[in-house]
Amino acid sequence: MAGLVALYQIIDMLAGILVMLIIIQFVISLLFAFNVVSPSNQFLMQVYNSVGLVLDPLLRPIRRIMPDTGAIDFSPIVLIILLRVMLIVLSAVMFSN
Repeated sequence: MAGLVALYQIIDMLAGILVMLIIIQFVISLLFAFNVVSPSNQFLMQVYNSVGLVLDPLLRPIRRIMPDTGAIDFSPIVLIILLRVMLIVLSAVMFSN
């Protein structure tokens, strides 16, 4: 049982990191969109691209399934919801015994 709790905590930590990366990418994209920071800022552009490299493999399948909504990308919120659902199901399975 202790091994399952440790596994759940690791998955929960990784899900939290993914959510933070989604928030970071969102905030940086807002800064670029509203011209608070210039896209020529090398540091922020590198952070944005690096976070995108991590998140794109997870978001790409969601984007393929979801209908095109124009300028608004709902795939990050869908990923956050899926991560939360996965954690709820895992905790229910773990603590059902």
